[in-house]
Amino acid sequence: MKRHQRLILLLTAVTAITSPVAADSLKVALVTDIHYFSPALFDEGEALHTYEQQSGRRFSLQHKVLDQVWRELLYERPDLLLIPGDLTHHGERQSHLGLIARLHEMEKSGTRVLVVPGNHDINIPNAVSYQGHERLPVESITKDEFAALYEPFGYGEAIRRDESSLSYVATLDEEHWILCFDSNRYDEHDSGSITAGRIRPQTMAWALSVLREAREKGITVLGMMHHGVVEHMPYQSTFFPDYLVEEWEQHAEALADAGMPIIFTGHFHSNDVTLYSSSSGNKIHDVETATLAHYPFAWRMMVLAGDSLHVESRFLTALPGDVSLEEEARRRLEGVTYRVAEGRLKGFGFPLPEDLMPLLTDLIVKLYLQHVKGDERVDPSLMEVLRKVASYMENEEEINDLAFDFPPEDLNVKIGWEK
Repeated sequence: MKRHQRLILLLTAVTAITSPVAADSLKVALVTDIHYFSPALFDEGEALHTYEQQSGRRFSLQHKVLDQVWRELLYERPDLLLIPGDLTHHGERQSHLGLIARLHEMEKSGTRVLVVPGNHDINIPNAVSYQGHERLPVESITKDEFAALYEPFGYGEAIRRDESSLSYVATLDEEHWILCFDSNRYDEHDSGSITAGRIRPQTMAWALSVLREAREKGITVLGMMHHGVVEHMPYQSTFFPDYLVEEWEQHAEALADAGMPIIFTGHFHSNDVTLYSSSSGNKIHDVETATLAHYPFAWRMMVLAGDSLHVESRFLTALPGDVSLEEEARRRLEGVTYRVAEGRLKGFGFPLPEDLMPLLTDLIVKLYLQHVKGDERVDPSLMEVLRKVASYMENEEEINDLAFDFPPEDLNVKIGWEK
């Protein structure tokens, strides 16, 4: 009898911990840029080794990370799981089917799942498997197939569908809808995926009509989209334009003025929250979340209640039997970022002094590694590089005034709005 009583007490405690914080609130989880790659599509051969060395990713490790995050989500028992795109590695049909099986696990546990596609999910002409020493072509999926496959995860319960894209609207509760944008250019794919994104004019007109309808009904509409709609770092639109939708300022202005207070994004593989204020004083927050495919292995847990959203960040830093997960993954990303930064600097088309190139490359790497995790701070190693670059440019006076992180806080923040 006592054993049964202890079991009941334990179950009651677990339920109390993992249930929503209040009856009138929603517990919302968000993961993005999973880049799921079916285990059936790779083996430990030369082709895989070459790709992983170039990309810094480890597919077997990604599956272990996803397994652990799934366990934690199943324990947390959120009401809703949002996934703003790049569900698969490169649009492989087999990868979609594998991830969908995992999403069904989540829904069976009582967590509703809503998704939108990313630029790596649909009509990828160069999708491949890695078998031995060969990269072999594999089948991708079409736009219509995406909507059919993910029918249980948003498309089947949409209260509005856009005729020009895979955008849709779903009800969250009596007070909130979510407008899920399709910002991808898969209809233009020729030899590979297109990183850049856009909101089609017809889609934007449709979205604004949805927002007008919601405002008349007293409903707040949140957003979700793969690409960013607000800059997350200084000069992002100059140096990394493909990670923002085309005409991002125009869209941010329109959405803020139409009453959308928050939009959830991914794509840039970084953990960052940025506030945009329109010329009329209306505000929209772009809540961008980092990837599960590599460092910093981030996801969000949030509570939506009335006119506020409380955002918390979670990071996977270790796995059973792998306590150095974070450190090793950070080192791999550092190496890849160094090569990419060096290539971008050389690709600008103007000569840089030979001794300035490594300084700028090192600066970009250090800034990016801070940015991907969020709440950037100028630590001693970053300050040292900044001083070297500033000294080279003969502009040391302004170094203390530099800001690399737009407000508000990135990791843990409460966002409120007026209805």
